[in-house]
Amino acid sequence: MADLAKEAASLHKAASGLRTVRQHTAKPLQEFESASHDLSALGALGSLLGAKGDIEEGMTTLVKLAKQLDEEWETEAKFMGDVSDAFDLLEVLLTAAARAEKG
Repeated sequence: MADLAKEAASLHKAASGLRTVRQHTAKPLQEFESASHDLSALGALGSLLGAKGDIEEGMTTLVKLAKQLDEEWETEAKFMGDVSDAFDLLEVLLTAAARAEKG
């Protein structure tokens, strides 16, 4: 039963970590998204090569993918939290069953 407690604690810690990812990525992602609309650093070279549109499209795609990852990690964190809660409940039930057997 101690193993269940360790697993539950580990899952809970991992879920908490996943939930904080968005806090750390929100600002850099917003800055990256803003930069995709201001590619003036490419100057004339970017315009001549027609790269500006391709680069902007690629950056926009990366932003969308990063947002999807945030959503996926949030879903994973919820699932891990649910499994952790289930382990906690199972441990309580097993402990109660063991006490009942001892009488």
